Amino acid sequence: MTTPHALSAHQAHTRLHELTVLDVRTPGEYAAGHLPGALNIPLDQIPRAVPAIRHAADRGDVLVVCASGARSDSACRTLAEHGIRTATLAGGTGAWATAGHDLHHPEQASRATWDMERQVRLTAGVLVLVGLGLGLLHPAFQLISAAIAGGLAFSALTKTCGMAAVLAKLPHNRPQPGDIDATLATLLDHRPPK
Repeated sequence: MTTPHALSAHQAHTRLHELTVLDVRTPGEYAAGHLPGALNIPLDQIPRAVPAIRHAADRGDVLVVCASGARSDSACRTLAEHGIRTATLAGGTGAWATAGHDLHHPEQASRATWDMERQVRLTAGVLVLVGLGLGLLHPAFQLISAAIAGGLAFSALTKTCGMAAVLAKLPHNRPQPGDIDATLATLLDHRPPK
Protein backbone atom coordinates (compact mmCIF):
# COMPACT_ATOMS: atom_id res chain seq x y z
CA MET A 1 0.00 0.00 0.00
CA THR A 2 1.24 3.47 -0.89
CA THR A 3 1.38 5.98 1.97
CA PRO A 4 -0.27 9.34 1.22
CA HIS A 5 1.59 12.51 2.11
CA ALA A 6 0.57 16.14 2.62
CA LEU A 7 1.60 19.29 0.81
CA SER A 8 1.34 22.68 2.46
CA ALA A 9 -0.59 25.44 0.68
CA HIS A 10 2.75 27.03 -0.31
CA GLN A 11 4.14 23.75 -1.70
CA ALA A 12 0.92 23.07 -3.62
CA HIS A 13 0.82 26.63 -5.00
CA THR A 14 4.41 26.32 -6.21
CA ARG A 15 3.65 23.02 -7.96
CA LEU A 16 0.05 23.70 -9.05
CA HIS A 17 1.05 23.90 -12.72
CA GLU A 18 2.28 20.28 -12.64
CA LEU A 19 -0.42 18.69 -10.48
CA THR A 20 -3.72 17.05 -11.31
CA VAL A 21 -5.99 18.46 -8.60
CA LEU A 22 -9.05 16.51 -7.42
CA ASP A 23 -11.57 18.25 -5.17
CA VAL A 24 -13.54 15.67 -3.15
CA ARG A 25 -16.09 18.08 -1.67
CA THR A 26 -19.73 18.16 -2.67
CA PRO A 27 -20.58 19.84 -5.99
CA GLY A 28 -22.11 22.82 -4.17
CA GLU A 29 -18.99 23.34 -2.07
CA TYR A 30 -16.83 22.99 -5.18
CA ALA A 31 -18.94 25.58 -7.04
CA ALA A 32 -18.56 28.01 -4.15
CA GLY A 33 -14.79 28.15 -4.76
CA HIS A 34 -12.03 25.69 -5.61
CA LEU A 35 -8.35 25.56 -6.52
CA PRO A 36 -7.71 26.67 -10.10
CA GLY A 37 -7.93 23.70 -12.47
CA ALA A 38 -9.40 21.33 -9.86
CA LEU A 39 -11.74 18.58 -11.00
CA ASN A 40 -14.68 17.68 -8.74
CA ILE A 41 -15.05 14.05 -7.73
CA PRO A 42 -17.07 13.87 -4.47
CA LEU A 43 -15.62 11.58 -1.81
CA ASP A 44 -18.33 8.94 -2.20
CA GLN A 45 -17.54 8.72 -5.93
CA ILE A 46 -13.83 7.97 -5.43
CA PRO A 47 -14.24 4.16 -5.72
CA ARG A 48 -15.96 4.61 -9.09
CA ALA A 49 -13.21 6.99 -10.22
CA VAL A 50 -10.23 4.75 -9.31
CA PRO A 51 -9.39 3.74 -12.92
CA ALA A 52 -9.40 7.35 -14.15
CA ILE A 53 -7.41 8.54 -11.13
CA ARG A 54 -4.89 5.72 -11.64
CA HIS A 55 -4.52 6.86 -15.25
CA ALA A 56 -3.89 10.44 -14.11
CA ALA A 57 -1.42 9.32 -11.41
CA ASP A 58 0.54 7.34 -14.01
CA ARG A 59 1.09 10.62 -15.89
CA GLY A 60 1.97 12.84 -12.93
CA ASP A 61 1.33 13.79 -9.34
CA VAL A 62 -2.24 13.96 -8.01
CA LEU A 63 -3.27 16.38 -5.26
CA VAL A 64 -6.51 15.65 -3.40
CA VAL A 65 -8.30 18.61 -1.82
CA CYS A 66 -11.30 19.23 0.46
CA ALA A 67 -12.33 22.01 2.86
CA SER A 68 -10.11 21.11 5.83
CA GLY A 69 -8.11 18.03 4.87
CA ALA A 70 -10.21 15.31 6.55
CA ARG A 71 -12.10 14.15 3.45
CA SER A 72 -9.01 14.40 1.27
CA ASP A 73 -7.07 12.28 3.80
CA SER A 74 -9.84 9.69 3.57
CA ALA A 75 -9.75 9.78 -0.24
CA CYS A 76 -5.96 9.43 -0.24
CA ARG A 77 -6.19 6.39 2.04
CA THR A 78 -8.77 4.80 -0.27
CA LEU A 79 -6.58 5.47 -3.30
CA ALA A 80 -3.50 4.15 -1.46
CA GLU A 81 -5.36 0.88 -0.91
CA HIS A 82 -5.51 0.66 -4.71
CA GLY A 83 -1.79 1.41 -5.02
CA ILE A 84 -2.34 4.97 -6.25
CA ARG A 85 0.13 7.51 -4.89
CA THR A 86 -1.48 10.87 -4.05
CA ALA A 87 -0.94 13.86 -1.81
CA THR A 88 -3.45 15.81 0.24
CA LEU A 89 -3.55 19.57 0.72
CA ALA A 90 -2.84 20.11 4.42
CA GLY A 91 -5.66 22.22 5.83
CA GLY A 92 -7.64 22.07 2.58
CA THR A 93 -9.11 25.04 0.76
CA GLY A 94 -9.30 26.86 4.09
CA ALA A 95 -5.50 26.80 4.41
CA TRP A 96 -5.18 27.68 0.71
CA ALA A 97 -7.31 30.82 1.12
CA THR A 98 -5.67 31.74 4.45
CA ALA A 99 -2.27 31.61 2.70
CA GLY A 100 -3.58 34.29 0.33
CA HIS A 101 -4.07 32.08 -2.73
CA ASP A 102 -7.12 32.62 -4.91
CA LEU A 103 -9.97 30.19 -5.23
CA HIS A 104 -11.65 29.85 -8.60
CA HIS A 105 -15.30 30.90 -8.53
CA PRO A 106 -17.26 29.88 -11.64
CA GLU A 107 -18.96 32.88 -13.24
CA GLN A 108 -22.35 31.30 -12.82
CA ALA A 109 -22.35 28.81 -10.00
CA SER A 110 -25.31 26.53 -10.63
CA ARG A 111 -26.33 26.53 -6.98
CA ALA A 112 -25.18 28.07 -3.76
CA THR A 113 -24.67 25.39 -1.10
CA TRP A 114 -23.23 25.83 2.35
CA ASP A 115 -19.94 24.12 3.02
CA MET A 116 -20.25 20.75 4.75
CA GLU A 117 -18.95 21.99 8.10
CA ARG A 118 -21.69 24.63 8.21
CA GLN A 119 -24.34 22.07 7.22
CA VAL A 120 -23.16 19.74 10.01
CA ARG A 121 -23.19 22.55 12.60
CA LEU A 122 -26.74 23.56 11.61
CA THR A 123 -28.04 19.98 11.64
CA ALA A 124 -26.35 19.14 14.96
CA GLY A 125 -27.63 22.35 16.55
CA VAL A 126 -31.20 21.77 15.38
CA LEU A 127 -31.15 18.16 16.60
CA VAL A 128 -29.82 19.22 20.01
CA LEU A 129 -32.55 21.89 20.31
CA VAL A 130 -35.22 19.38 19.24
CA GLY A 131 -33.94 16.88 21.81
CA LEU A 132 -33.98 19.49 24.55
CA GLY A 133 -37.43 20.74 23.53
CA LEU A 134 -38.91 17.26 23.39
CA GLY A 135 -37.15 16.53 26.68
CA LEU A 136 -39.60 18.95 28.29
CA LEU A 137 -42.35 16.51 27.29
CA HIS A 138 -40.50 13.39 28.33
CA PRO A 139 -36.95 13.19 29.72
CA ALA A 140 -36.05 10.26 27.45
CA PHE A 141 -36.04 12.61 24.45
CA GLN A 142 -32.96 14.31 25.91
CA LEU A 143 -31.08 11.24 24.68
CA ILE A 144 -31.26 12.78 21.19
CA SER A 145 -29.10 15.66 22.41
CA ALA A 146 -26.77 13.26 24.21
CA ALA A 147 -26.39 11.14 21.07
CA ILE A 148 -25.51 14.19 18.97
CA ALA A 149 -22.97 15.35 21.59
CA GLY A 150 -21.41 11.88 21.63
CA GLY A 151 -21.31 11.81 17.84
CA LEU A 152 -19.58 15.19 17.70
CA ALA A 153 -16.99 14.09 20.27
CA PHE A 154 -16.38 10.84 18.35
CA SER A 155 -16.10 12.85 15.12
CA ALA A 156 -13.44 15.11 16.62
CA LEU A 157 -11.43 12.21 18.03
CA THR A 158 -11.50 10.11 14.86
CA LYS A 159 -11.42 12.91 12.26
CA THR A 160 -14.48 11.35 10.64
CA CYS A 161 -18.03 12.62 10.46
CA GLY A 162 -20.98 10.30 10.01
CA MET A 163 -23.36 13.26 9.86
CA ALA A 164 -21.39 14.76 6.96
CA ALA A 165 -21.56 11.41 5.15
CA VAL A 166 -25.34 11.39 5.54
CA LEU A 167 -25.73 15.05 4.55
CA ALA A 168 -23.56 14.47 1.46
CA LYS A 169 -26.31 12.17 0.15
CA LEU A 170 -28.95 14.92 0.15
CA PRO A 171 -30.01 16.08 -3.34
CA HIS A 172 -28.47 19.56 -3.04
CA ASN A 173 -25.09 17.96 -2.28
CA ARG A 174 -25.19 15.43 -5.14
CA PRO A 175 -23.71 15.89 -8.60
CA GLN A 176 -26.11 16.46 -11.47
CA PRO A 177 -26.64 13.45 -13.77
CA GLY A 178 -23.70 13.15 -16.11
CA ASP A 179 -21.39 15.44 -14.10
CA ILE A 180 -19.24 12.57 -12.79
CA ASP A 181 -19.06 10.90 -16.21
CA ALA A 182 -17.94 14.20 -17.76
CA THR A 183 -15.38 14.75 -15.00
CA LEU A 184 -13.98 11.22 -15.39
CA ALA A 185 -13.70 11.71 -19.15
CA THR A 186 -11.89 15.01 -18.54
CA LEU A 187 -9.62 13.31 -16.02
CA LEU A 188 -8.71 10.60 -18.52
CA ASP A 189 -7.78 13.29 -21.08
CA HIS A 190 -6.39 15.80 -18.56
CA ARG A 191 -2.72 16.59 -18.56
CA PRO A 192 -1.48 19.26 -16.18
CA PRO A 193 0.36 21.99 -18.09
CA LYS A 194 4.14 21.72 -17.93
